[in-house]
Amino acid sequence: MFKDYDVIVVGAGHAGCEAAHAAATLGSKVLLITMDMGRIGQMSCNPAMGGVAKGQIVREIDALGGMSGIVTDKTMIQFRMLNRSKGPAMWSPRAQSDRWKFAEEWRLRLEANTNIDFWQDMVAGLLIKDSRVIGVRTGLGMEIKAKAVVLTNGTFLNGLIHIGEKNFSGGRSAEKAATGITEQLIQLGFEAGRMKTGTPPRIDGRSLNYSVMEEQAGDENPEKFSYTDTPPLTKQKPCYITYTNQEVHEILKTGFDKSPMFTGRIQGRGPRYCPSVEDKINRFADKERHQIFVEPEGWDTIEIYVNGFSTSLPEEVQHKALSKVPGFENMRMFRPGYAIEYDYFPPTQLNHTLETKLVSNLYFAGQINGTTGYEEAACQGLMAGINAHLKAWEKDPFILKRSEAYIGVLIDDLITKGTEEPYRMFTSRAEYRLLLRQDNADIRLTFLGHTLGLINEERQKKTSSKINGYKELIQQLKEVKVNPEEINTRFEQKGLSPIREKTAVSILLKRPNVEVEDFLGIKESIDIVFRKNKEVVEQAIIEIKYEDYFAKELSMVEKMQSLDDYILYEKLNYDSIQALSTEGREKLKKIRPKTLGQASRISGVSASDISILLIHINK
Repeated sequence: MFKDYDVIVVGAGHAGCEAAHAAATLGSKVLLITMDMGRIGQMSCNPAMGGVAKGQIVREIDALGGMSGIVTDKTMIQFRMLNRSKGPAMWSPRAQSDRWKFAEEWRLRLEANTNIDFWQDMVAGLLIKDSRVIGVRTGLGMEIKAKAVVLTNGTFLNGLIHIGEKNFSGGRSAEKAATGITEQLIQLGFEAGRMKTGTPPRIDGRSLNYSVMEEQAGDENPEKFSYTDTPPLTKQKPCYITYTNQEVHEILKTGFDKSPMFTGRIQGRGPRYCPSVEDKINRFADKERHQIFVEPEGWDTIEIYVNGFSTSLPEEVQHKALSKVPGFENMRMFRPGYAIEYDYFPPTQLNHTLETKLVSNLYFAGQINGTTGYEEAACQGLMAGINAHLKAWEKDPFILKRSEAYIGVLIDDLITKGTEEPYRMFTSRAEYRLLLRQDNADIRLTFLGHTLGLINEERQKKTSSKINGYKELIQQLKEVKVNPEEINTRFEQKGLSPIREKTAVSILLKRPNVEVEDFLGIKESIDIVFRKNKEVVEQAIIEIKYEDYFAKELSMVEKMQSLDDYILYEKLNYDSIQALSTEGREKLKKIRPKTLGQASRISGVSASDISILLIHINK
């Protein structure tokens, strides 16, 4: 019935969709297996993409040739650029999405790829031969062969849903859990653990009183995620903000004795930075209120996502407490919130390609690696799909460095440091975040995507044109100068120091609070310079303003790169290096870093250990 495939992808969430699309676009024959064909590309939690650091990841996925940015652009109902008041390293795009259109768009994109076949079934086990995966065995007992397998099981591995004192097996609400894979992998020598995540109640939007809430509108001039010609957003749907209060908190506390989190029935660690509402009022007892974001789930639905009210308390407690939130007095609930526990595999068991160390040609991506979030899952899926294809066709692997992308930071963090709680990306995790901005993801990664075969010639030329355009503009701004009498009045109106001599516009732009608008209308030669494409102008201004800071970060990159040039052999005998600290030796033996640079990022490996390793290598 089945032919042999190059790559089998298990699971059709954000990681699975990106993995299947990437491998198939590169030329592999792909089989995408999911337990429900109607849930492909499902937004299981909040109907949004992007956010702080996450928006940068979506831009990077797009620049490499992935689909998340395109799918988001075509289905978003609101767009906001977060942190505009801060420096460009902090600017982060975020979109509110239409949940149903998002999933539909993903499915249509995958179905349009003739290299992808689909099969609806549960994968119950892997086919292993000589420590190499050769296929999968489904719940129906079918054995399907492949050169590489990518597991993107999300929360389905032995998933257990909790609502108050009730618990039942499931990978998502009304969907059964996946069994068999965890047990087999443990028998093969893998280490497994449990993690927890949660979701809030869904509400009938017709029952809410929006007049007492704060409206949160989208940007006046909404941007996009994708660097392609996706359609601009011409109309937007507002979100709203309301708050909990002391009465809400007191009602929630009445359910603590039945909370699976507080009674110990949930063993898995939850996301620290996205706690449940009961966890928030317990940990931050001094806070009188907490924000609630009221988010529509699409253009044509009345369903509302209550962001900030994730909970696993009994449904009657959820209902009673939520009805005391301003605007929710007469609310009608569609379904209660719940927590879900699931299996994951500590990612220190992976290589940088996301291939497992114990079983070759087997790749993990998404929540199976201990991450949380659509964006984190999608970028892992993209990288696993790329590398599964390359391995199947006996080509060199594709690995992104920490200095090249947030994706590189995420993967290096996972396999080098591991995680004992759901890993979420933040700008603070990237030591080179000034270089890894959302505005320059295409400049950083498009050419890599083109070399792989995911980016076509037209997109590569477009990126080259942008690079040439902003470099030319920078040169023009160095040559165009203004006289004191032309600019000082404007500077004084803004409280800025006047200039005393004719000065290049590029030098003046380095000043804090000096913007392009300050120079418009002074003379035609300046106006002509700034009439270039908006993206080109923005890129040039950022490069000019932060030139010195970029130079410092590039210097740091070069220094760290020198450590990554030292290769640590896989079979290096750390026990023979007596001067290593005990903790450092144990961590090095467990993780087996590929380079001295990676070793330096392992928690527990000291600077002294690195110096000792360097001496050993040089000997």
